[in-house]
Amino acid sequence: MKTVMVRYQVRPEAAADNEALVREVYAQLAREMPAGFRYQTVKLADGVSFVHVATRDSADASPLLQLEAFKKFLAGIKERCVVQPETIEVEVLGQYAG
Repeated sequence: MKTVMVRYQVRPEAAADNEALVREVYAQLAREMPAGFRYQTVKLADGVSFVHVATRDSADASPLLQLEAFKKFLAGIKERCVVQPETIEVEVLGQYAG
């Protein structure tokens, strides 16, 4: 299992566009339902900071990389950000899905 966290901060005027692009990724994930993959995105209280957490069960490349919606999201990320994305591999100590 591999889990990565990505955090970044967008310009205030880009926050709504970023959120819309994120929602497009989730819409495509819902349609394609890649197996062995879990993904979560949160927007922090400041309204401009985002954190994405992706977990995949296999050593294969992330299924996100195959999604047209994710490619569209990545296409303008540098221009939307004031703090560029930082990817950090993390260790999941516990998870509850209630």
